[in-house]
Amino acid sequence: MLLGCIADDFTGASDLANTLAKAGMATMQFVGIPGDAAPAACEAGVVALKSRTIAPADAVAQSLAACDWLLAQGARQILFKYCSTFDSTREGNIGPVAEALIDRLGADVAVVCPVFPATGRTLFNGHLFVNGRLLNESGMQNHPLTPMTDPDIRRWLGHQVAGAVGLVPYATVRQGTAAIAAALAAEAGAGRRLAVVDAVADDDLVAIGAALGDARLVTGGSGIALGLPANFKAKGLLSGRGTSFSPATGAAAVLSGSCSAQSRAQVVAYTARHPGLLVQPDEVISGAMTPKVAFDHVMGRIGLAPMVYSSADPDEVRAAQERHGQAELAEAIETFFGELAVMLADAGVTRLAVGGGETSGAVVTALEVDRFHIGPEIDPGVPALAAEGPRPIRLALKSGNFGAVDFYDKALAALGAP
Repeated sequence: MLLGCIADDFTGASDLANTLAKAGMATMQFVGIPGDAAPAACEAGVVALKSRTIAPADAVAQSLAACDWLLAQGARQILFKYCSTFDSTREGNIGPVAEALIDRLGADVAVVCPVFPATGRTLFNGHLFVNGRLLNESGMQNHPLTPMTDPDIRRWLGHQVAGAVGLVPYATVRQGTAAIAAALAAEAGAGRRLAVVDAVADDDLVAIGAALGDARLVTGGSGIALGLPANFKAKGLLSGRGTSFSPATGAAAVLSGSCSAQSRAQVVAYTARHPGLLVQPDEVISGAMTPKVAFDHVMGRIGLAPMVYSSADPDEVRAAQERHGQAELAEAIETFFGELAVMLADAGVTRLAVGGGETSGAVVTALEVDRFHIGPEIDPGVPALAAEGPRPIRLALKSGNFGAVDFYDKALAALGAP
């Protein structure tokens, strides 16, 4: 293994794996920390954790354990991947995990770059934009678990870490790789171990990546990985084997637990052509809506690739959280979708598209997936996945804001055929 990656959620892991596989690295995504060694052919290993919204101390412990496993596989560089909208609470978990990894690896400085231009995420003067709007005006301020109310990434990260946070401004980035490397060295010399690095286009990320050839730790969204494979290729270390993926034949269904604006638009578009079942939080909590009820509904319409969704308006979500408690409601919905996914897979569903990071994590965990082979890209940041484990199934795992409005139809087609 050359590049070892730690992702704080499952959709982000597949997003990153997609970026690396497209760049020519033999990539495998692992679900949790494996108990055995990685295959010898694996050049980039992505360990998918479900650590984004757990207690900071637990996130640090899991991330360090993943780091140790990746180093034991021979990883020469570690990449900590988080969401391109920097999803975190004021307390963490991005900052605490990044600092812990710096300590474990003995790094002088690590970049902080949650940029993904293909999906509209850009960074200028340390401020994060989503499709041209400041982060706190993009809809992310309404996220039910990690509301992002401040677009200044240095300031937000400053709440989470002990030391000062540096900045490599866009004017420096546009000067190229040598200027970026010099700026990062200056930040390290000033004792700023984390440095936010501006970027607005893919060529910025390629230049940043070229400056990180010898970096022990890199942090960012999946876009920061655009320039990393070239460093290994320049050293003659890549095999060119790529990854193996085969489509499936069989029944399909869609599960959506995300409440983002884009997810709600995708639900509307998909249910205009396919059967849909709305899952109300109150019904899940009361027991009126169970996985078995949803399963029976889906299987009665399975030839039409039905959808089960809990996506709702932010005001409705907040009201439900106030009635039942944020953590309790999230756990109930995730458990519901996980159990439903298992029922569907055991009944012969071979293609499953899932919307929402937390929902995807719950589904993958419930299905007891060990690892994924990376398939073709469906939309920017979302590949088709072939699962290894007790239930061989093809999956598409989509972050809430990712994908075009017609994503789900494209996803099921990419996963295989009826």
